Amino acid sequence: MRALRHKLIWAALLASVLLATSQAWTIYRIHHHNTLIEAWLGHAAQRDIDHDDLRSITPQTDAPPELHLAQAIYLKQHQFHDQALAALSRLVGQGNSRLQSQSRYNLGNFYLSQAMTEIDQGRINQALPLLTLAKQAYRQALRLDTGFWDAKYNLEVAMALLPEFDRISQEKPDDDASKPSQLWTTLPGFPRGLP
Repeated sequence: MRALRHKLIWAALLASVLLATSQAWTIYRIHHHNTLIEAWLGHAAQRDIDHDDLRSITPQTDAPPELHLAQAIYLKQHQFHDQALAALSRLVGQGNSRLQSQSRYNLGNFYLSQAMTEIDQGRINQALPLLTLAKQAYRQALRLDTGFWDAKYNLEVAMALLPEFDRISQEKPDDDASKPSQLWTTLPGFPRGLP
């Protein structure tokens, strides 16, 4: 009986040491992630970021997807578009459905902002594929989270910039009476009639 009691005490002690070690490792990783975020904020205050600085603030590949998403948003805000796109593309399909929805939403925001830049510079042909990619990303975000109002709003913005004229049926006869009613339903906003 006494030997069994000693074994149980040693087993409990071993289990508590293993639990404490695992908790210490988790705290260390959280501290490391917070240090990375502080480094991003320090670089943001300097506003002089080069590609060497980007290597020092890149999370490890085994870091949680939330940290990679934070890095992608940071890179996008500081005009490192290629690196932000690469970070967002790595995130697609990782994490829970909420994180996947957030990553697709941010990917849509990336494409939408790029498209709006192209439109502002008068390059409509370059903006069209970006708007299509933005709408696709917003739709994917909404499939994962149907109550995601920011994605719904941004999808509406993208739809206003590029209505889906491809939904107009080409099989119907080409008479003037059918064109306005089919086209009218795809235009954003309220119809404006005669005064």
